[in-house]
Amino acid sequence: MSVFWQRLQYCPPYWAVIINPNFIIRRGLYVAIKRFTALVGNRMMDFGAGSAPYRHLFKCAEYITVDIEGSGHPQGKKVATVYYDGKSLPFPDGHFDFIFSAEVLEHVFNVDEVLGELNRVLRPDGRILLTTPFVWVEHEQPYDFARYSSFGLKHLLERHGFEIEEFVKTTGYIETMFQLGIVYLSELGLVRKFKLIKLFMTIVVFAPLQIFGILLTLLLPRNDTLYLNNVVVASVRAQ
Repeated sequence: MSVFWQRLQYCPPYWAVIINPNFIIRRGLYVAIKRFTALVGNRMMDFGAGSAPYRHLFKCAEYITVDIEGSGHPQGKKVATVYYDGKSLPFPDGHFDFIFSAEVLEHVFNVDEVLGELNRVLRPDGRILLTTPFVWVEHEQPYDFARYSSFGLKHLLERHGFEIEEFVKTTGYIETMFQLGIVYLSELGLVRKFKLIKLFMTIVVFAPLQIFGILLTLLLPRNDTLYLNNVVVASVRAQ
């Protein structure tokens, strides 16, 4: 995937709605993540980085990408500088000023162990920026283990020594329903199989549906009890 195309997929500008069938979810995540990038310190870890599609948003002296070798993300697309065993991170206590982890926890089965390690390697006044899906299709099978509500994610983080500073739900009820409907249509037979057909459907069908869903969200009363993603900023709780 070229850098330009990857950015259109993960960090889409407004006009990319005409070519990105996942515009609603990806735009929501991008805007929420970008809002908190100024919090980054000198030394940062991108945990479960995959292809690190948000790397260009963070300005820091040291950007370390960490991943695990066995996962549903294609190995050839990973850009990890450090691979770890899925249990113990190979860094000393308080090593990082900032940790970023986008759409990773749903793929982690030993979540208690992992959150404990993330807390350990983050300095006391450092922060973690974490995103997880609440409503989304199964993906990277068979390594898709969980979905987290806002309450569940807050409870998990607080139980492992983090203090919540900011919490954002991306999208609302209407946008979520439209995005899920488009995902269903984009996975049908010929649409999924042939890229040109999918592009045609995106321009002619999916883009108008996404725009309509966004407009309805602006016009109607907001309901965020059904949403696509959690985006949370937390710091290590003072002892």
